[in-house]
Parts: sequence; structure tokens; C-alpha cells
Amino acid sequence: MDLSQFTTLRVAACDLNGQMRGKRVPVDYACKIDQGAVRLPLSALNLDLWGSDIVDSPLVFASGDSDGVLRPTGRGPVPMPWIKTASALIPMQMFTDTGNPFAGDPRHALQAILDRYDARGWQVIAATEMEFTLVDASGDAPAAPHNPITGRALNTEAILALDELDAFDGFFSDLYQACADMGIPAQTATCEGGVGQFEMTLLHQDAMRAADDAWLFKTLTRGLARKHGMAATFMAKPFADDAGNGMHVHFSVLDGGGKNVFDNGSDEGSDILRQAVAGCLAAMPASTLIFAPFGNSYTRLVPGAHAPTGAVWAYENRTAAIRIPGGPTAARRIEHRVAGGDVNPYLMFSVILGAAITGIKDSMTPPAPITGNAYDIKDAPQLAHSWKQAIDLFANDAMIARILPDLLIRNLVMTKQQELHRFATLAPETHWLSYLEAV
Repeated sequence: MDLSQFTTLRVAACDLNGQMRGKRVPVDYACKIDQGAVRLPLSALNLDLWGSDIVDSPLVFASGDSDGVLRPTGRGPVPMPWIKTASALIPMQMFTDTGNPFAGDPRHALQAILDRYDARGWQVIAATEMEFTLVDASGDAPAAPHNPITGRALNTEAILALDELDAFDGFFSDLYQACADMGIPAQTATCEGGVGQFEMTLLHQDAMRAADDAWLFKTLTRGLARKHGMAATFMAKPFADDAGNGMHVHFSVLDGGGKNVFDNGSDEGSDILRQAVAGCLAAMPASTLIFAPFGNSYTRLVPGAHAPTGAVWAYENRTAAIRIPGGPTAARRIEHRVAGGDVNPYLMFSVILGAAITGIKDSMTPPAPITGNAYDIKDAPQLAHSWKQAIDLFANDAMIARILPDLLIRNLVMTKQQELHRFATLAPETHWLSYLEAV
């Protein structure tokens, strides 16, 4: 990309909460970026939701708060159309001074998982369904947005309604154009089940690219909404009595010849598919903290609310945590339906794909697929029912220890414990202010 069209650059890496941490630099600084000129404290990727250091973190005082080196991921620069001044973003990842990937960087965690597939000669292809809610955030509580045509606040669900999509045509047209400019393969846009809730699907592609796109899409959507006089939130549950925002993930695995290893020509799929499903189910309860990283997340994970609560799987059944969609067998894939919209995409992909490859490596066998309503199956292993329980499960699980680096596990547990305690000191009616455009 020709940088002469831009006035400023941003360089940023992804912290454990999925937030961008980095610097603003002049355009002529770009020639230094590949040379390791951008340095940040390693602790910058281990901050809490409000951007505060983690108390007693070894990354801070115990180590002298030492620097790491940011290096480009190879994705940027991408334009930032939500910024008034012509600006571009260069996505980065953290390395130590010795040149090793920093184990507390969530993007490196995903790369380590994808390396396990690559060692078998496999490539993971993935896609995401990005749900978000447009809100009026000008008052003391989030409210439904106003229809740009009528000026009246939305007050009903509008599942798959084209007229409501068209009412927000200005926003969605800008969003599609911005996605094209940033190289994000936006596909369908639909009205979902909540008031002011929408979904955009992103095209199947290499899994790392899919994670990068999900991270960029969240920042883009929030920024453009503000340009249109609204706020956009990926909170798992923006309104207590309305639908929650999820982030469903579809993935398949191709061998060196481009054949889908989940496909054996049958509707049921291959043994490898079932082993991957078994791994995902085995890791699911302890992975709840990744799929539901905040207190607000647990208001979405309730029975009958279109968000899975039990670790079960099924063919063509949207009540199950893991669904195997129908269609041509060559496209056989796994749909993982647990994550909320508030997740860190890199950590989400890491635990899903890490669990799947572990199931394949161990030749795990899943339970029988369910039929009917998953919420009626009372003996299924359950996801964590609270934020505190999720933290405890994640901290001490042997399978999580096989998927993620020890340093990242420790850092995330300390982060979530600090956030849990701080939210307990805040009035519940103000919690949305912390979440709205941060998650």
C-alpha cells in the first residue's frame, strides 16, 4: 500500500482482552518498523479491561517492566476509515529481545496451534459469524438505536428483515466498503433476534487470516458506528431481556492435496471429524473463560437463550454447542457455537483448534450425537455457570495446559481475577460503561 496517502500510522498488537495496544507514529517512521524500532513493555499485552497493570504480575516490578519488540504480522498497513485524519494501522505481534515469540501474545498462541496442523501437512480453513448490536449510548443506560429514516427508536425484533437493514443502509454501505479497503471478506449481513442486533459473516479462509479479520472487524465496526452517530457493541448481552451477541466459528481442515480431512463421502463425516469433535467437547467446560471472558458474558449462557450451556454435539441442530452442518460432503465442517461476541478472537481460535487437534492426536471418541433440544439433556457436561467458576476451571485444567502456554494461562487468570474483584466494587447499573466499546 502507498503510505503517501496517509498522514499518520498506528502500530498495535492484541492484548489478552482483544484490545489494541500500541503507538501513533508519523508515516516516515514506517521504514523503521521492520527493524524492531517499536518497543513496548511486555506487560502492555497483560492489562485489565480498563488498561491498568495487573497487581503482582511478574511482568511489571519483579522484572523491571522490561520491553519487548513489536514486529509486523505481515497484514498491514490497512486504512482506518473511522478516523477523520487519513490514517493506517499496521498490526504487530510481540517478541522478546532475544527474538523469540512472547508467550503472552495471543496471536503467537494461535500460531503455535496452527503449527501443529502444519506439522501434519494440514491447513485450517475457518470463518466467523460476527454478531453486534447498534445502540444509543448517550444516556444513563444503553438504549435501542433510532431508525435513520423515521427517527424513532427501534422497539421490536426484526429477524431477517430487509427493511430494517435498508434503514441503516448508510452505515452498512460504509461498513462493506471499509471491509473491502481493509481486505476483510465481508459476506452476508442480516438482522438478528435482538433489537438493533445484526450479523455479518466473513468468508472461509486460512484460520490465522480469519482471526486477524475478526479482530480488525470489531474495531472497524465500533469506529464506523460512532461516525454514524451510534455505538456498536459486541457485548455478550447488551440488554438483559434481549438476545445476546455470539461469534460462531466454522472450520474444516485440508490435507496437502487440498482434500477436506473431515469428509469421507458420507453424511456423518470421517473418524477425524469425530475425534476433533471429541476434543472440542472435552476442553469445553474449562474453556468457558475464553468463550465467556467477562461477568456480562454469563447473562448470555442461560438455557433456552440460543446460547449453548452443555457440551453436546449434533448434526444440523442449532441448540447444540457443536453442530455439523449439512450440505455437500466436500464442505463437511464443524460449527462451534459457544463463544460470545466479546471474545478475543485469537484465544477463541486457539482453544477451539487446540482442542480439536488434541482430540485427533489422542484418537478421542465423542459421545453419541444428540437429537432434539440440547437444553433438555440434563446429564451433559456443563459450561461454567459463573465467571469465578470459569476462572478456577481454566486455571487448573490439564487439557488447557496442553493447548496454551503456561505464561499466557497465568497472565489471563491474574487478569480475570483482578477484573472480577474490580467489578464487584462498581455499581451494577454502571458495568455497561466498561464493556460497551471495549469488548
